[in-house]
Amino acid sequence: MTVTRNTVEIAAPPQAVYALAAATERWPEILPHYRYVRVLDDDGATRTVAMGAWRDCFPIAWVARQTNDPRTPHIAFHHVRGWTRGMDVEWLFEPFAGGTRVTIEHRLQFVFPVASEWLGRHLVSDYFVHGVAARTLARVKALAESGA
Repeated sequence: MTVTRNTVEIAAPPQAVYALAAATERWPEILPHYRYVRVLDDDGATRTVAMGAWRDCFPIAWVARQTNDPRTPHIAFHHVRGWTRGMDVEWLFEPFAGGTRVTIEHRLQFVFPVASEWLGRHLVSDYFVHGVAARTLARVKALAESGA
C-alpha cells in the first residue's frame, strides 16, 4: 500500500478551512488546476463526484464518493472509477494555537500488471497525487488566510 501525505499550516480556524475544502462543486472556481467537478449523486451525507484536474500539462480524471462531516470536521473520498479506483483519501483538520494543520492523506494499493510498486510510488503517488494535493492545499491556504 502506498500512502501519500501533504500537510500545510493555515492561519485560519478549522471550520473556515473545512468550508472551502468540503464544497468540491466550487473547486473549479477557486482552484485553478481543477478542470471540473460534477456532482453525479447527492443523498445529503454522501455524494458521488466526477472530478478533473491538471497536473502540469496532463489532464487527469476520476470519480469518487465524498462524505463530509462538518462536526469533526473531516472529509473522506473513496475513488470508484479511474486509474486511482480503490484509493481512499482523507482531509484531516487539526487545530493549533495559530490556526489549523490540514493533512490530505491518500492510500492506494496499486494493481498495475508490471512494476506495480515503482509505478505506483513514483508516477501515480509522487508525481500526480502529491502534485495535485500540494497545489490544492496551497490555494486553500491562500484563500482561507485572506478570508475568502
